[in-house]
Amino acid sequence: MEQHQLEELVEKLSMRLDTVEAELRELRARSDADIPEDILMAISAAVSAYLGNRGKVKAVRLSRHRTWAAQGRQRVQDHSKLL
Repeated sequence: MEQHQLEELVEKLSMRLDTVEAELRELRARSDADIPEDILMAISAAVSAYLGNRGKVKAVRLSRHRTWAAQGRQRVQDHSKLL
């Protein structure tokens, strides 16, 4: 490879790395965020309504995915159960 081609590849990789690092910072900020009390109450009410007052919310965490579609795919792939 020529010197010019190598420089272009290094520049492209640097740009990609910058993008990944920015996304990682955003994901870390999202995962460190506290869930507001009113949101927890709404989640608890929804669970109780869905399960007929038999359910308890034991843990709530923010999703790391940006879109509802990605969250749905994750839910289907992790094979977790509600109860």
